[in-house]
Amino acid sequence: MNIITISREFGSGGRELGKRMADVLGWDYYDREIIETVAREEGLDADYVNAVLERHEWWTVPITFSRSFTVSTPPNTDLLVKQKEVIQRIAQGDRSFIIVGRNADFFLRDYKPFRVFVCAEQEAKMRRCRERAPEGEQLTDKELERQMKRIDKNRAMIREMVAGDRWGNRSSYELTVNTTNWDLKTLAPIVADFAQKYFARP
Repeated sequence: MNIITISREFGSGGRELGKRMADVLGWDYYDREIIETVAREEGLDADYVNAVLERHEWWTVPITFSRSFTVSTPPNTDLLVKQKEVIQRIAQGDRSFIIVGRNADFFLRDYKPFRVFVCAEQEAKMRRCRERAPEGEQLTDKELERQMKRIDKNRAMIREMVAGDRWGNRSSYELTVNTTNWDLKTLAPIVADFAQKYFARP
């Protein structure tokens, strides 16, 4: 069994790249499925769970995953712990898979995953966000930039909390991919082939 984890800047196309790579490789793919599992097992609405985990409302709590949570930690950390458990449970199976985000590269570090970080130039990220925006969304450029910055800032804060390192740190990944001038349908098999060669090393 092999594992590919994908961390990404908001708007860089990391989610689409991961899904296309899974299709190329014939592997399982996990993203929203993790949220749905957490919600089902906790008896909560999936959209609520996703909103809580995406906002990372616990980030001010001075804890790390190298320590034990105490009764003084806020309730929202329970969902973070549950998400970690679900991710680790997936890795206990015998099927190769790709997982996007959720600090899976850190939680699954003992499995030696192929860790990818996906980035892009600001203009390309904004264009991709516009192309995939919900119908009726009419954010100004300034509002969109603010939203993108907020989401990536939240990702950086939760990364520091759970892993104790800097989100996007190039030494934490086997491969950094800049999608700015790439069609993701073309790029996916290239990255998938690179990962296969990585796993085939003696």
